Amino acid sequence: QVQLVETGGGLVQAGGSLRLSCTASGRTFSSLAMGWFRRAPGKEREFVATITRGGSNTDYSDSVKGRFAISRDNAKNTAYLQMNSLKPEDTAVYYCAASGTKYGRVQDDYNYWGQGTQVTVSS
Repeated sequence: QVQLVETGGGLVQAGGSLRLSCTASGRTFSSLAMGWFRRAPGKEREFVATITRGGSNTDYSDSVKGRFAISRDNAKNTAYLQMNSLKPEDTAVYYCAASGTKYGRVQDDYNYWGQGTQVTVSS
């Protein structure tokens, strides 16, 4: 079993930055592909970014590409989502997820989920 805890959410003005962290426990972190997803008010949860076990490959949704960066520190059992140039439409609950089998955009491939952290971007 893997436990994921997200931190770093909050309220920020448009154009600002936030960094989310996701700390994992319960399993060797380097064996897990990691992903970030988000659910905006009234919308379904959607893919944001993902990173392979070793951190050599990443993928982003078109809506965040060039503004967000996913990274990981396997020594600290932590994945990060650096969010720059934030827009009001980035307002959502952000979820960290871990997969023991696959790296990618498909939510069903992720076995473990955090509780989510709220990000609110004001205009």
